[in-house]
Amino acid sequence: MENIFITEHKLDTKACTDAVTYPGAGGIVVFVGTVRDQTKGKTVKHLEFEAYEKMALKEMQKIADYAIKKWYLHQMVIHHRTGLVQIEEEAVVIACSSAHRKEAFEACQYAIDTLKETVPIWKKEVFEDGEVWVSAHP
Repeated sequence: MENIFITEHKLDTKACTDAVTYPGAGGIVVFVGTVRDQTKGKTVKHLEFEAYEKMALKEMQKIADYAIKKWYLHQMVIHHRTGLVQIEEEAVVIACSSAHRKEAFEACQYAIDTLKETVPIWKKEVFEDGEVWVSAHP
């Protein structure tokens, strides 16, 4: 399994967790970002994600490399969806492991926050009466 991955297919949270599991892990943290059915009082039908994949993969790898070094992680996995993602489906899975839980929590928080700020993956919310790009789109 690839640690840094973008796909149009459903994500496998268990596989991500398994990829970071090791005997010395005192903490394994997994963040699963799912599609919710409401935003700002409007009903969401689904989300659509687009990515500049080559650059997105490089940026995701930079996030993982930095987190592994800063928090002494054993491993970090970052998987993200593109294309149409339905309500309750996973849009992103980030998993990491370390000897201690605090480091794993901090690294996972850093990874999702930084991903949303720096990685060229764009989200479109689709409503019954229209659609909107949540962040700037190329």
